[in-house]
Amino acid sequence: MGMNDMIRFFRQMTGKLGSNIYAGMPTHTNPQQMSFLRQLQKEIKEGNSLDCPLEELPVIVFDLETTGFYPDKGDRIISIGAVKVIGSTILEQEVFYSLINPEISVPIDVLELTSITEEELLTAPQTSQVLMEFLNFIGSSVLVAHHAKHEQAFMRKFTSSHLRLNFEHRVIDTSFLVRIFQPVVNSLPLEQICLECGIEVKNRHHALADAKMAAKLWAFYIKKAQEQGYQNLREVYEYLSLKR
Repeated sequence: MGMNDMIRFFRQMTGKLGSNIYAGMPTHTNPQQMSFLRQLQKEIKEGNSLDCPLEELPVIVFDLETTGFYPDKGDRIISIGAVKVIGSTILEQEVFYSLINPEISVPIDVLELTSITEEELLTAPQTSQVLMEFLNFIGSSVLVAHHAKHEQAFMRKFTSSHLRLNFEHRVIDTSFLVRIFQPVVNSLPLEQICLECGIEVKNRHHALADAKMAAKLWAFYIKKAQEQGYQNLREVYEYLSLKR
């Protein structure tokens, strides 16, 4: 299958339920929305990304900016950014970005770090709306994030509280492939790993910019893993499990 065919297939898989049908609908009460969420969960459970050849593996690399580190203690999401990747090819035009109104006061240091203003957040869409739009964008795809436990914790908390949905997507940390070559990388900041790989650090702490940097990091190590002879994620998991 050629790259154009793969891109077409990827778009069909992630958008086959209709890319604009569910965006912006209110939560809980819309039967089409509930049908979409049920179908999404079914596709996630049936999906098998472990044996997909690395050069064809479709993932979505994403990043969240949040008011803090603890969703169970009241911290909220203030922006989501994401980009689609097939193998080591970043689909630069296939991106998602949105601010979110957290409906709480955001610490000054967070606003300064992210360059987001209180005025922008006050006029941003609600959490439930953006989460539905994001789920529609990602479909049942495998997700990738830097320091993924942070993103996963927030997605689990807010898809549950706002959409009554168990967040069951496979989320892979960027360090997953890096650990083949560097055993201890879990705590390194994104900018440090990117600089080591020759990836330009630009607009740090903007959700979409960080997602794009993490995508370049993922693509860099997909190529390195292929060069080392790894065929798919299953082989990487098996190798890393033996190293423990």
